[in-house]
Amino acid sequence: MSEVKQGHPKGLYVLFVTEMWERFSYYGMRAIFVLFLAKALMYDKAFASDIYGSYTGLVYLTPLIGGYMADRYWGNRKSIIIGGIMMAIGQFFMFMSGSFFENIDLARILMMVGLTSLILGNGFFKPNISTMVGQLYPKGDKRIDSAFTIFYMGINLGAFFSPLVCGFLGDTGNPADFKWGFLAACIGMILSLILFITLKDKYIVTPDGQAIGAKPGSNKPAADIDTVAEAKSEFTMTQILTWVGIEIGLFALFFFLDQGVIGSFIFSLSIAAPGFIISDKSLTKIEKQRIWVIYIVAFFVIFFWAAFEQAGAALTFFAEEQTDRSLFGTVIPASYFQSVNAVAIVIFASIFVALWGFLSKRNAEPASPYKQSIGLFLLALGYLVIAYGVKGIEPSTKVSMVWLLSLYLIHTFGELCLSPIGLSMVNKLAPVKFASLLMGVWFLSTASANKFAGTLSSYYPETMITVAAVESQQTEKGVELTTKLDKAEEINGTKYISIDLISFEKVKDPTVKASIVENIFKGSMIKEKSFAGYTINSLYSFFMLFVVMAGISSVILFFLSKLLLKMMHGVR
Repeated sequence: MSEVKQGHPKGLYVLFVTEMWERFSYYGMRAIFVLFLAKALMYDKAFASDIYGSYTGLVYLTPLIGGYMADRYWGNRKSIIIGGIMMAIGQFFMFMSGSFFENIDLARILMMVGLTSLILGNGFFKPNISTMVGQLYPKGDKRIDSAFTIFYMGINLGAFFSPLVCGFLGDTGNPADFKWGFLAACIGMILSLILFITLKDKYIVTPDGQAIGAKPGSNKPAADIDTVAEAKSEFTMTQILTWVGIEIGLFALFFFLDQGVIGSFIFSLSIAAPGFIISDKSLTKIEKQRIWVIYIVAFFVIFFWAAFEQAGAALTFFAEEQTDRSLFGTVIPASYFQSVNAVAIVIFASIFVALWGFLSKRNAEPASPYKQSIGLFLLALGYLVIAYGVKGIEPSTKVSMVWLLSLYLIHTFGELCLSPIGLSMVNKLAPVKFASLLMGVWFLSTASANKFAGTLSSYYPETMITVAAVESQQTEKGVELTTKLDKAEEINGTKYISIDLISFEKVKDPTVKASIVENIFKGSMIKEKSFAGYTINSLYSFFMLFVVMAGISSVILFFLSKLLLKMMHGVR
């Protein structure tokens, strides 16, 4: 590996490649996960979305544990290796779950073991590799923002080709093939481990040659020499017990509000853990204000990722059911669309690096909070575009893929304004003693967002088909549709069944299948749902929910940014 024109250290590219393969593993599995739940394990959209939200929420919750273990006991290197091994094991169990999908009970057990291992492994891996990026540079180095953007390109390079590979192998229309997509994800994680273990000692070092990420206290990077005296946190037993009590109380409150065990745990910890950290008596006034900036921005980031992460659930359903995916005589798998955001980041990340550099030289670069408010605005704009594209369409209508592609492109620009800048901001604002732990808190906001995203995905418009239409088509066409008529609902005196509970797998003739689909949609309706008093009864109203949520968040963060800059005390 050689130095690049920007003069970044070689260790950045070791972390780049390591993270690229780990993200290949994560996003490859995620691209086919909800499809596996719906098509192989026969879950309906609402339940599949809930599982998806719980999984992705917990994936971003456990970095808090991994950050703590690294800061106090293991160091970054050991945490990354342990996490990588656990994730490889988790992907293998997903492969086993896909292999036994016909035995639903066994497949579900294997899946839960796999998801648990992935969740814990990611907790040790994710915050520690992100923290090591900043430690490659001397304190105050202006290259850190661009370094995190380059690192972010590695994340998205893996996220780009993983849905293509795992989707090609697993999303074939045959439920038996999902296992090959999971196996590819497992191999990607193994490659990530091998590269990190073999290259870490030579390249992941400080500017003066000291190893980065060793056990706490074994050495200190040159950039941190002036903060060694502050590197010990101070918590009393009273503080610990107080915050444990607060966590229990918050958990009970969220559980009472019907957020379930997992949701209650994620949301309560997202409040209690940051409160516990900032109660450390050894923190100075400036350190506390800088940490408060991290917390405030992290709160707004929740609304960004809750809308953005619809890509793995609601937008995948939209791509599968209501997007015309025909291209040059072939049908593009729905999972492939999750690569659009990633390839756009690979293409445009360098442009954003150049843009920030250009503005910086002219003292016109927006500070981090302003960039993140712009990111939220672009997110709202993306949903406004697709809401316009689907306004007034019927449940059986397929729209041009241009609408979905446009949304992903605009969201990419928003992500580039928010996510890598956020990682860099945490690295610059966090006290050394809480470097990995506060990176875990940053990901904790993403945990809440992902769980919230799963909740919001469950409001995706549900098309209800009359039971009479289904039965008449089975009689008329002489074919058997796989349905769960016992779950039919009576609405205004008519029995309806969700389209999610009807499988057309047994209809082999595509012409007959098309005729059945056309006929059963006659007399269909959208089941009306309500979120916080807002009625959702169409795709348009569903997408407009995210326009309003992200738009309001963008405006509030923009007007708060001036105050946040003062609290950052010179850090931009």
